[in-house]
Amino acid sequence: MIKLRIALFTFILLLVFGCTQNVDEKDNSNSYSKLIKPTLVVLGTAQDAGFPQIGCIKSCCADLWDDPERHKMVSSLGLIDPSSGKTWIFDASPDFKRQTKILSDLAGNKSVLMPDGIFLTHGHMGHYTGLMHLGREAHNSSNVAVFAMPKMHNYLKKNGPWSQLVNLENIAIQPLAHDSTIEISQKINVTPLLVPHRGEYTETVGYRIEGPTNKALFIPDIDKWNLWDRDIIEEIRKVDYAFVDATFYQNGEVGNRDMSEIPHPFVEESLKLFVQLPDKEKSKIYLIHFNHTNPLLNSSSKAYQQVMDLGFHIAEEGLQLEL
Repeated sequence: MIKLRIALFTFILLLVFGCTQNVDEKDNSNSYSKLIKPTLVVLGTAQDAGFPQIGCIKSCCADLWDDPERHKMVSSLGLIDPSSGKTWIFDASPDFKRQTKILSDLAGNKSVLMPDGIFLTHGHMGHYTGLMHLGREAHNSSNVAVFAMPKMHNYLKKNGPWSQLVNLENIAIQPLAHDSTIEISQKINVTPLLVPHRGEYTETVGYRIEGPTNKALFIPDIDKWNLWDRDIIEEIRKVDYAFVDATFYQNGEVGNRDMSEIPHPFVEESLKLFVQLPDKEKSKIYLIHFNHTNPLLNSSSKAYQQVMDLGFHIAEEGLQLEL
């Protein structure tokens, strides 16, 4: 009887631990821990307020409220370096909570780890407010590196509630300088590039991200291409992927607002500028940062098909590109 009980107990232990091991193996098989090269992943594509947008009952949003699978997260890129096991996020969006989970899963982590660094583009709602999740009310993080330009740095340090994150050492601000490259791992460099955009509180930057094989450009917000002191065509030539501002498809798209107060390069303007590029250059371009009114959010729209037919890409959540 004693031997029978021991055998039964041993069988139960093996069963329990065997099941646990199988779950772990299944989790690992669903991760991207087998990545070989540094990889960019698109974590969100919508403008600051997401899709659908608050209060919107227009045709662009009306059918989405009860269909969360069709919702779009706010514009953000993730970066994974499999050789070091480190991850970074470009912009801390309002969807930061979900996006950090996705990024951590893709990196093969068994628990949700915060990114090793957060690169902020500017002080508008969709690009930094996700930092709130690092505070004592939520994750209560310890010294998460936040890379910021001088005005952005000063804004976070001197204005609550963000200053509390600094004072409690939830975040550790890492200073950036325009056109000054920093090495974030042995194989990856990042360079901030100032761009003209509404600067109520901070300056705005885009980023050039360089891996061992490929380079990417990330400019989710800019007023107009012709206002930049750089040639966007030349900047595209320097990289292999270019994620560019596509907030509005055309003028008059937001019928109840003066669009001169929210300047962006209309997609129609960008298409005219980029359409003469060789196919190789056009194939580098990924449109991103779509307002809820933008027809490019609808894959069955004529505008979506036109962009694809011209040889450009429309950024989609989950897209992975090797650097």
